[in-house]
Amino acid sequence: MYGYYGMFWDPTYFLVIIGMLICLAASAKVKTTYAKFNRVRSHSGITAAQAAEMILHGAGIYDVQIAPIAGDLTDNYDPRDRVLHLSASTYQSTSVAAIGVAAHECGHAIQDAQSYVPLRIRGAIVPVVNFGATISWPLILIGILLGGSHTLIMLGILLFSFTVVFQLVTLPVEFNASSRALGILRNSGMLYDDELKGARKVLSAAALTYVAGAASSILQLLRLFLLFGNRDD
Repeated sequence: MYGYYGMFWDPTYFLVIIGMLICLAASAKVKTTYAKFNRVRSHSGITAAQAAEMILHGAGIYDVQIAPIAGDLTDNYDPRDRVLHLSASTYQSTSVAAIGVAAHECGHAIQDAQSYVPLRIRGAIVPVVNFGATISWPLILIGILLGGSHTLIMLGILLFSFTVVFQLVTLPVEFNASSRALGILRNSGMLYDDELKGARKVLSAAALTYVAGAASSILQLLRLFLLFGNRDD
């Protein structure tokens, strides 16, 4: 039987704390790095939105809309609507950081156009991941309340594991998008070599947030297995 204490506070909870600290450190790193290179204007003087348009057209992509979106560092590419969203702080900025971020999102659009396999896999598992994220913890809690139903708890853990799989699949998608972005910025001459170093630091810091998220979820999954994996009904 599973006690309330054992589920919500026990020695394994330090795995959750470690995961939180990793995520906080990664978030702080990307914010400070972006802020630093957002003050560095590119020699070209083009905005991030203009850079994105040039990159997409250079790749033969003309059916992706570039649109501003509210918030800071909320930049993303939506393959469903084929819209590349650039955050308010990025869209009209001429900074090295903004152009680097815009190029990264263009990398995702190019992946989509070329049917990049990890991107397709990630898109295919989204419905399962969303379902698992919604119902996994309720199942685990119901299993505990029903006197420690091993079946319900393990089903909840299995559904939670899909989130971990999603985050692991996301890693090559993000790394590849950044690699594409830096290659395009270098070959096109949009950024000088010293500016390219700044963009690389921004994208590397951003990549750490995905690594941190995956690590945090893995630690959480490990905690669940330590708590419940070796128990029977």
